[in-house]
Amino acid sequence: MPTASGAEVDRVVAIVNGDLVLDSDVDQDLRLDDLEPYGESNTGRSSTQLRTRAIERIINRDLILQQATLQPGFEIGDDAVNQELDALRKNIPACKEYHCDTQAGWDKLLAANGFTEVELQRRWKQRMMVLSFIEQRFRMGIRITPAEIQTYYTDTLLPQYAERHATPPPIESISNRIQEVLLAQRVSSLLNSWLQSLRAQGSIVLLHPGESAP
Repeated sequence: MPTASGAEVDRVVAIVNGDLVLDSDVDQDLRLDDLEPYGESNTGRSSTQLRTRAIERIINRDLILQQATLQPGFEIGDDAVNQELDALRKNIPACKEYHCDTQAGWDKLLAANGFTEVELQRRWKQRMMVLSFIEQRFRMGIRITPAEIQTYYTDTLLPQYAERHATPPPIESISNRIQEVLLAQRVSSLLNSWLQSLRAQGSIVLLHPGESAP
């Protein structure tokens, strides 16, 4: 939003329990999404849809981080962040073009995506904190039974292989993978219910272009 002097003002797009979400936060989230080597495909989505999804992600992220900071000692060390970023450098497709195995190449790739290394480290640490919090709060104590694994194999996987006229692997060889899928589904369901509760208890304000923050 330009001012009378022509300067660009960073517009507030949402307020999460008093914390501001800015247009620049949304831009940064979208750029971070582009760095994900195995992220969800955005093909076919309009820029408006992508920004709406990004705003929702940021609101959920802020709600989780606000809860995480209430837990004493809940922190992700810099060494763990750097270890993940080192792995990321080996998996981003564009890294081959930029020669990310060198610091100069890595810096060049980050600059092309609007990041400094310090900014990326900060955002990646937040991402790791969110994932760690979800793991600790929801995954522990969830038990997937052999009957649930068998049901998923029979009702979901076998029809998929039949459609492709392919021979399915024996259940014993993929039971661990099925368990991971079912765990992720269970965690996602619990997480969504919890986030809905946090939204109901807290104060979430979405601001559209032209609206001013209260």
